[in-house]
Amino acid sequence: MRLTTKGRYAVTAVLDLAFHQEQGPVSLADISQRQGISLSYLEQLFSRLRRNNVVSSTRGPGGGYSLARDEEDISMAQIIVAVDESYDATSCGGEGTCSNDSYQCLTHDLWMELSQEIHGFLNGITLAEMKSRNDVVDVVKRQEGQVTGTDGSPIGSIVVES
Repeated sequence: MRLTTKGRYAVTAVLDLAFHQEQGPVSLADISQRQGISLSYLEQLFSRLRRNNVVSSTRGPGGGYSLARDEEDISMAQIIVAVDESYDATSCGGEGTCSNDSYQCLTHDLWMELSQEIHGFLNGITLAEMKSRNDVVDVVKRQEGQVTGTDGSPIGSIVVES
């Protein structure tokens, strides 16, 4: 089982969006700069996130992305599933055709249970909960201090309540 960069980057980008949307729609270029994720990759992810009602987009000057629902209503599992990511620990995609003879392998149920545990864990954590974690808030504060313009002055600021 692997959670690829697609799922990790989607969670990171949506969490960044959740921290910065209070000032209005957030551009993917800003998320790209803060998180070190390529703009073209973010465009692909956000297209899927928009189709799955995790984010909404605003066109035109001052446009960008916002959360489509309240932070309390978006779980980490929903973000991962929205970008077509899987956290299936079986080798058969949960189909039960694990072995060479197209039957369930000896450990199929074990890996299915692990997949369910992972889903339950990720589904039990919302964006709101992640935003309230001190370790996450500390990273946001550090990132904000590092984001500077070409003249060295800080770009943007957010208010993070501890």
